[in-house]
Amino acid sequence: MDILLQQIINGLVLGSMYALIALGYTMVYGIINLINFAHGEVLMVGALTSWTIIGLMQESMPGTPGWIILIIALLIACVVAATLNFVIEKVAYRPLRNSPKLAPLITAIGMSILLQTLAMIIWKPTNKAYPNLLPTTPIHVGGAVISPTQVMILSVTAICLAILTWLVNYTKLGRAMRATAENPRVAALMGIRPDMVISATFIIGAVLAAVAGVMYASNYGIAQHAMGFIPGLKAFTAAVFGGIGNLAGAVVGGILLGLIEAIGSGYIGALTGDVLGSHYSDIFAFIVLIIMLTLRPSGLLGERVADRA
Repeated sequence: MDILLQQIINGLVLGSMYALIALGYTMVYGIINLINFAHGEVLMVGALTSWTIIGLMQESMPGTPGWIILIIALLIACVVAATLNFVIEKVAYRPLRNSPKLAPLITAIGMSILLQTLAMIIWKPTNKAYPNLLPTTPIHVGGAVISPTQVMILSVTAICLAILTWLVNYTKLGRAMRATAENPRVAALMGIRPDMVISATFIIGAVLAAVAGVMYASNYGIAQHAMGFIPGLKAFTAAVFGGIGNLAGAVVGGILLGLIEAIGSGYIGALTGDVLGSHYSDIFAFIVLIIMLTLRPSGLLGERVADRA
């Protein structure tokens, strides 16, 4: 039971990060039917930007509480990631909006490779130790242990999801996003500017990716230029698992995927003396993807996005 409880906690932490990233995928797909494969690299840029800001603040303002440094670094990372995603949408995706679907898909993959290469040039292709700015005293929950960083991840994720739910369901921008997702041409006739709504969607997705990137780096204590590829791929799997184009599906898919991965790798590790568990954790995400696409291609909660007129 202790192993199960520990892996449930680990799975919730991992799944909450997947959920934040998956929301970016599913929001963009829900509005313009595009899989933004550069989304994981936006996460990476957010994490590396925060790492740079943390280093500068620790040098220039010694003695500043770690949580203040982390908040400032997170805010700057969100601004940088949002600006980057806005530029990507305007320069790379908008000109191809009416092109065959293969063209923006290939462009997204190319943009992912480009961002990785630029990050490798700017930050160098080495692993960076991400400082732990929060207390390290573990919190005991039953027979399991949870760190203050993991508590922060769960809390920030819950806050972000609550804000996003309010934004989509109860604001003018949210209504415009839902209308554009239903039919962009009819939405334009009703006074909505689809280009502005799409740009706002990319910005919101980038902010969520930057938050997930900072939390991912804080949890694992490392940041580097290729760190966004695997989390991005798994988050895409989570979006498909839950039902891509469905916000609730992205959250459910992310959390379930995190739990499946953590529990599966935890028990494999327990059975093999922790020799194989961590090495085989990645396979669970893709086993789930294959099974889901075979048995229920629309995902757990289906796709609520209407066909374009």
